[in-house]
Amino acid sequence: MAKLVRGLTLSSAASVNIANMIGTGVFLKARVMTCNVDSPTSVLMVWLAAGLLVLAGALCYAELAAMMPEAGGEYVFINKTYGKRAGFLWGWAFTGITRPASIAAQSVSTAIFLNIVFDGALKDHLALVSVTGIALATVLNSFSVRATGSVATGFTVVKVAVVFAAGVCAFLFSKGDWLHYAMSGAGGACEGVPPSTRGGLAGGGAAMFGALWGYQGWAQFTPMAGEVRDPQRTIPRAFVLAVLVVGALYIFANASYFFTLTPIEVASVPLSSSVATVALTRVFGAAAASLMAAGMLISSFGALHTGMAPAMRVPYAMAKDGMFFGILNKLSAGGVPVRAGIFAAALAGALALTGNYDRLTDYAVFSLLLFYALTASCVIVLRKRQPHAERPFRLPWYPFVPLAFCAVTLVLLINMAYSQPLQSAAGLAIIASGVPFYWYWTRKG
Repeated sequence: MAKLVRGLTLSSAASVNIANMIGTGVFLKARVMTCNVDSPTSVLMVWLAAGLLVLAGALCYAELAAMMPEAGGEYVFINKTYGKRAGFLWGWAFTGITRPASIAAQSVSTAIFLNIVFDGALKDHLALVSVTGIALATVLNSFSVRATGSVATGFTVVKVAVVFAAGVCAFLFSKGDWLHYAMSGAGGACEGVPPSTRGGLAGGGAAMFGALWGYQGWAQFTPMAGEVRDPQRTIPRAFVLAVLVVGALYIFANASYFFTLTPIEVASVPLSSSVATVALTRVFGAAAASLMAAGMLISSFGALHTGMAPAMRVPYAMAKDGMFFGILNKLSAGGVPVRAGIFAAALAGALALTGNYDRLTDYAVFSLLLFYALTASCVIVLRKRQPHAERPFRLPWYPFVPLAFCAVTLVLLINMAYSQPLQSAAGLAIIASGVPFYWYWTRKG
């Protein structure tokens, strides 16, 4: 009988998270964040704050994953802490909206960058390109977990090099000016940015959501914990290593954008382009646009590829528990839940057809933050309920770290519910829609 294989090493486990995080946010979100908070310094501070928040969450996840290194990740943690209903609703939201929306957003951005590489020739076929990218990522993830880890490692090397090279070139070769940091982006065009998210607390919260989308993926190898070699040691190290590497790269890259361009120029970048492309075009001319787009294409597809891996594991883990469609409780000969992957790809493909990148990211981040907070709270509950349980990794500064993470996350969720009520309501409605399915599967069981 086929079973999951522990084939992910420290480098491949960290690479899955790094490749998930470095996708499109670092290239596309600087424009929106500048519109939200106006000044370059504020944008960089938001990236730093988001990185610290993510690191706090990663430490909470590290304790839980080392304690319960099983396939399913948060589904397992929440299930064992708050019961099957809460665990099911997390899995339902992850499978039905958060992961498909994230995958769809990455596929849309992949199509955008591929269109730039081909000089606009694919403009009328972006939806088809998006769906094709999802299908290709699913096929690549259908081989062994070792192959998935190796591909993720390769993408990670290229993506880190792209982000780092973009920052270095902007600092070394542009005729930039440090005085840009003293300017405001309030007069920028801010195409597609709602007035309700510009300035003040609402703007700061919206910018934080943008940065958190850039870090999105920091927990994505958690559902693959059942396939990590020496999980008690590997999982905590992989979490911390991934967050530190990506956080440093993001702050460096965004600092280079504002050195090269004024805040108004950053805020006025059109939706069809990216700040990184505009910055390098300023340095090297029009030829740089295609070159940068090619790099961002690799980065975006790399995130799409690694994002499919956890999307395949959660519905498999739920089906194995009798809490999802039974047909998904099957592994291939190589120990990969291919059927669950096809199911996840179909959902993501349907969302990708909408083609709205920012709306997809908003749906994903709201639902993710809600369950990130719930998962982090599992650390506190389990410490009280099972004080003597074996914990190969104990997060430092307990209980401050999980309490701070939960408190900040709750504030961000309230802020989004106030400033973007439709997106928030949609996220809650999708989660709530899982209740009748939970009743069905529990009664069937």
